[in-house]
Amino acid sequence: MSITAERKQALIKEYAIKAADTGSPEVQAAILSERIANLTEHFKTHVKDNHSRRGLLKLVSQRRQLLDYVKSRDESRYKTLIERLGIRR
Repeated sequence: MSITAERKQALIKEYAIKAADTGSPEVQAAILSERIANLTEHFKTHVKDNHSRRGLLKLVSQRRQLLDYVKSRDESRYKTLIERLGIRR
């Protein structure tokens, strides 16, 4: 359910704004989106796993807060980020 270290490094390289950037909202939202995608795949086979479902809701909430932060700072940056992540809103 969690992502591998290699996949996490690939996401950091892809969404980083500058070199060695691991804390920008773009990188954090990309990592959260990957974890959310993994959990939704998990729920296709484990329908009754309510404990993990609570974790999924927490992850979605964290991502929403990050996206709201980016939107309040820079609207164009927000729009490009949700397009890159494939999030509808």
